[in-house]
Amino acid sequence: MKLFFVEPAICLSAFAMTLTSPLTTQYVYRRIWDETGNYSMEAESNISECEKNKSSPIFAFQEEVQKKVSLFNLQMDISGLIPGLVSTFVLLSQSDHRGRKFPLILSSAGALATSVWLCLLSYFAFPFQLLIASTFIGALCGNSTTFLGASFAYIVDQCKEEKQRTIRIAIIDFILGVITGLTGLSSGYFIRELGFVWSFSIVSMALTVNLIYILFFLGDSMKETSSQNVSISCSESFKNLFYRTYMLFKNASRERRSLLCLLLFTMIAYFFVIIGISPIFILYELDSPLCWNEVLIGYGSALGSVSFLSSFLGIWLFSYCMEDIYMALIGIVTTMAGMAMTAFARTTLVMLLARLPFLFTIVPLSVLRSMMSKVVLSTEQGTLFACIAFLETLSGVTAVSTFNGIYSATVAWFPGFTFLLSAGLLLIPVISLCVIKCTSWRKRREVLLIQEESSDDTSDR
Repeated sequence: MKLFFVEPAICLSAFAMTLTSPLTTQYVYRRIWDETGNYSMEAESNISECEKNKSSPIFAFQEEVQKKVSLFNLQMDISGLIPGLVSTFVLLSQSDHRGRKFPLILSSAGALATSVWLCLLSYFAFPFQLLIASTFIGALCGNSTTFLGASFAYIVDQCKEEKQRTIRIAIIDFILGVITGLTGLSSGYFIRELGFVWSFSIVSMALTVNLIYILFFLGDSMKETSSQNVSISCSESFKNLFYRTYMLFKNASRERRSLLCLLLFTMIAYFFVIIGISPIFILYELDSPLCWNEVLIGYGSALGSVSFLSSFLGIWLFSYCMEDIYMALIGIVTTMAGMAMTAFARTTLVMLLARLPFLFTIVPLSVLRSMMSKVVLSTEQGTLFACIAFLETLSGVTAVSTFNGIYSATVAWFPGFTFLLSAGLLLIPVISLCVIKCTSWRKRREVLLIQEESSDDTSDR
């Protein structure tokens, strides 16, 4: 008996992904700290190893460690860029014809292989630089963006009504928020009570269960097409991938193509800032004057993940009284306020309060995905989400690399500069949304889709 609920797989994947990120960052931080100088960091210490006195030699040492960790994160992200782009585009484009399960399976297998390697790396204390190789190999199988892209396409296959589609996508973001919040809250205790080896082992077990569920219990949301039974060469198959993407824009009218490009640009511009700044939070909290330990970092991550819950509630309530564009604008503007507040946070209380303006951070991502899925035809959903995932992978790696580089260059004179820059960059998607609103996107989109669907029916006859 097959189940058609992708939500359990999303839960397990979100748990593994959320736990892996702070584990890896803090593992690398401790390894670089121990290998850089003579100042040892106690693994079981309840006090953050952080110096607030700028005249102390330890302060200069920890600033050097901050730079090295940031630059190493940059190297890891770049190593997975090209394989991640190719695998994401190929897997999700093929899913329109070969089903959504294959990209889910392959990306889960890649994540499992990476987590097993992290277990071995931490247990045998191999050189941490080998993380770069594991990132490259794992990206070949698809990354978290591939998994989420396939999951969203799976959901869209099952939703015919537009409002149902928006709510369903918001529910997925809500589930992600609950899981990431609870996981973030407990991540510090995982490190403190179990250590890195057992924590990475728990991630591996979760990914193993996830892979078993997808392989043996999850049904495919699409029926096989006759084209699947036709054997074609590898080169022809690869050409077809690019051809379908090309036709996604080529077959559309000029108005619909412009609208789709604007929506894509808006989402990627917003995604660039949100993803790029995410890993900087941990480095910012580890540094002076906050000097958070692993438990406080877990609390901060959990509080930040409340935005998934509040974003879902916001979409659910706002959808009854306002258009999608206004919901996206609310999310972007409140996120800008949160970035500005974080830039000047110098105490634990202020840093925790700075999380409050991020309550609707996820709203623009959910709403813009839904808006784009309403612009294209039902037979183009997989190709659309392949484009989205491809651009998210490219912009995500570029963003993390860029923000890590900026933080490394500015941490010595003003650690909060990166957050101020993020607030300024968010003006770009705000302007883009205003342009979309001025074009009366909703009415034009409905007319364009009706016209193009009717023309497709005529040509089929």
